[in-house]
Amino acid sequence: MTKLSRTLLALATAMLLGAFVFPLWRIDLHAPQYPEGLGMLIRINTVTGIKPNDLANINGLNHYIGMKAIEPDAIPELRVMPWILASLAALGLVGAAAGSRRMLYAWLGGFATLAVVGLVDFWRWTYDYGHNIDFEHAIIKIPGMTYQPPIIGTKQLLNFTAASWPALGALCLGVAFALGVAALVFARRSRVGMRSASVAIAAAASACGAPGPRDIAYNSDACDYCRMTISDERFAGQFITRKGKVHAFDSIECLAAFYIGGTSPVERGHVWVADFANPGHWVAAERAVFARAETRRSPMGLDIMAFHADADTAAIRRDMKASIMRWPDVLELVRRERLVDATASARQLSLAAAR
Repeated sequence: MTKLSRTLLALATAMLLGAFVFPLWRIDLHAPQYPEGLGMLIRINTVTGIKPNDLANINGLNHYIGMKAIEPDAIPELRVMPWILASLAALGLVGAAAGSRRMLYAWLGGFATLAVVGLVDFWRWTYDYGHNIDFEHAIIKIPGMTYQPPIIGTKQLLNFTAASWPALGALCLGVAFALGVAALVFARRSRVGMRSASVAIAAAASACGAPGPRDIAYNSDACDYCRMTISDERFAGQFITRKGKVHAFDSIECLAAFYIGGTSPVERGHVWVADFANPGHWVAAERAVFARAETRRSPMGLDIMAFHADADTAAIRRDMKASIMRWPDVLELVRRERLVDATASARQLSLAAAR
């Protein structure tokens, strides 16, 4: 192994430690009776609520529909995972110190195997958790209903919207694997320039991450739905396809109408909305909170604003006299308000004026 590849492997091993510090996965639950939401964080050795009482509240809800309680001490994987990851880190450090390409191959192979087995086991756990229902003792019985949460993405479970996404610990693991791949590339090449190294590392990192939002030329770019000029950065939105094509919008309602009418579930990619409180900053729609207030007029008239999930929703509701929503609620609102027809009319007027 070259000096560069040994350094990259050492950095990759250091990134593994992030899984011991940060949660690996985050599951959020939102429903009208819980406007602030409930959620849990899956860590390498335990499961906790996002807020102090969240896990107890989730277990209380599960009791009504016959689901098992989530008891971290009863999950054997949480006891062995720290030891497995620590062994992988030790192998990486030894491989970096010895400069052994065989150890690098073993490290990457073990890492990939651990990732696949971990995701399969996670799916198996959610399947058992959502399908093994005690209907005999359930207070609320819905025959044929299952409650398996998604592995990645969102899913409607009765009146709850469940959202499941990798957390910072999983991101650290992804970066670690990308660095390990880069170390392998340079281990196979004895002579490589620093410029080539930077390109390979950037490519590996970008392969692990989802496409992010781009800059919008305000007062110049046109909305890809209503064709009006995008002028207010507080209400803007973006949709990025799985192939990386970016569609920009002048309002969240145009973005939602495009999402509803212009894409099939297979084609849907990544949705980003502007943070109303921090113009210029973008938030993934699934992780944002939305407010509707007549005191803040949006470009297309539905008066929808987006905020980061950590925003003080109680203050927003009080100060703006706003109703709080999540992304599925916004989509339902746009369907209900028939924005598609209204925006189509606006598009025709805009084209007529242009002529």
